[in-house]
Amino acid sequence: METISQEFVFFAELAKGIAAQFGEQCEVVIHDWSKPFESTIVAIENGHVTGRKVGDPSTNLGLEIMRGSRDGDNRHNYITQTADGRLLRSSSMYVKNSAGQIIGAVCINMDITDIMAAEKALHSLTGSGGAMVRESFVSSVNELLDSLLIEAQEAIGKPPAQMNKEDKIRLIQLLDQKGAFLIKKSGERICSHLGISKFTLYNYLEESKSGDGKESFDHE
Repeated sequence: METISQEFVFFAELAKGIAAQFGEQCEVVIHDWSKPFESTIVAIENGHVTGRKVGDPSTNLGLEIMRGSRDGDNRHNYITQTADGRLLRSSSMYVKNSAGQIIGAVCINMDITDIMAAEKALHSLTGSGGAMVRESFVSSVNELLDSLLIEAQEAIGKPPAQMNKEDKIRLIQLLDQKGAFLIKKSGERICSHLGISKFTLYNYLEESKSGDGKESFDHE
């Protein structure tokens, strides 16, 4: 608790209560976005659900909120999937300060894998109210950046070695919209992935921003 700012002490206690109410398959995560992106988790209950702990980063969806690529509306009852294939029913509520700025998030992830596999009589417990959302639960920003690179490359439909200039600019635009450049030293990793210099990366980034900005991944 000593590492949690006063604004988030209540939410940390709330997380304990929610987890106690719904059991060990219910993960509750508190993010403080005044912290560096690579360590926004200030409290977590039942972290075994996604394999995360205090001091780990936010997800790709949190990164988009911080980037401003996604609105700050709360998201309730959507389906996500962990790296090992377990299904989660998730909700993300954003914490705002008195000025209306988003300063953090309260996220609930209920592992419903076993329920989904149960008999049809339990089907009412698994209704999501929404489509599958691609969310990356990671324990390091390097893993998250790799996930974003793979997702962007899938959207382009070809490996970097086969990409022309326009493909690379589009990939960089997608990464920018997903908030990849908020991750420290992401430029070096992206340059290495695309086989370009930092100078070229910055030029491509500027060209990508001159477009309509409406390009997006097709996974949601």
